[in-house]
Amino acid sequence: MLKKRPWSRALAVLLALGVSTGAQAGTTLLNVSYDVSRELYKDIDPAFSARWKAESGEDVTVKQSHGGSSKQALSVAEGLEADVVTMNQAPDIDLLVERGGLVAADWRQRFPHGASPYTTISVFLVRKGNPKGIKDWDDLAREGVQVIVPNPKVSGNGRYTYLAAWGHALAKTGSADGARDFVRKLFANVPVLDGGGRGATTTFTQRDTGDVLVTFENEAILIARELGAGKFDVVYPSNSIEASAPVAVVDKVASRRSTQRQAKAYLDFLFSPEGQEIIARHNFRPRDEQVLAHNASRFPAIRTFTVEQTFGGWDKAQAHFADGGAYDQIISAAKR
Repeated sequence: MLKKRPWSRALAVLLALGVSTGAQAGTTLLNVSYDVSRELYKDIDPAFSARWKAESGEDVTVKQSHGGSSKQALSVAEGLEADVVTMNQAPDIDLLVERGGLVAADWRQRFPHGASPYTTISVFLVRKGNPKGIKDWDDLAREGVQVIVPNPKVSGNGRYTYLAAWGHALAKTGSADGARDFVRKLFANVPVLDGGGRGATTTFTQRDTGDVLVTFENEAILIARELGAGKFDVVYPSNSIEASAPVAVVDKVASRRSTQRQAKAYLDFLFSPEGQEIIARHNFRPRDEQVLAHNASRFPAIRTFTVEQTFGGWDKAQAHFADGGAYDQIISAAKR
């Protein structure tokens, strides 16, 4: 009788465990994203994996990382191995173009709608019954009102709040000085600056701090309808800023890991009808006109403006948040 060799015994063990020696291991992608997209991608990821398995026969697992948008972008620039990034503001992806060409310079042209599968707006979440009578941006600068907002220096959510407030005041007063004065009064009412949108949500909903939380529409609806049913109301101001959520493949990482095809397919899925329906269910405003019409009851009509319209683009808007820029000056004045 022939004696079994060690490798034969190992093969027998693998076969007994149902492991195919001819099959390739599945692929894993890392999606580095911003704070309040957690629930969205918890639904997107398995839906994409099922679609990819049906089309290619390959198993793909998507892992998530969430935090303040700008902090997340810095983490990727400093070595976090993201295959894709799904942020809430374009400068966080442009940073990855500038830092060693991690993302291609033409990332906006690689997917529809400037590589932005959905938009959202900044709205107010107030305590049930709206005891402080908060109806519009002007109310956030009133004496005795505490406003919860994440730190605009590290959070896209907070940055959009600042820009929305500035844009509202600029339209009302007709001057940059009037806008600056209004934003100073608003931030004087901010007792704490959390590092991201989800941290600000925790401060408002669980620590019972503040009279109003300024956050993205999807987050406010999630809290009011599901996480804190019966405890909060959503208030739509007279106007708000439109926040596009851009996405990109981190080309250098995906190339090194041989995940370019899967990473692109993952982002393509966001623009598909199935992906757009999931996006709408999570109260982000989808780009697909048919999906948007089908979910119109979720999204009240509101006057909006964009960074491009009001600030002349992100390069000029970003100057507000540079060290020593308008935001730093406003915060310094607000603390006096």
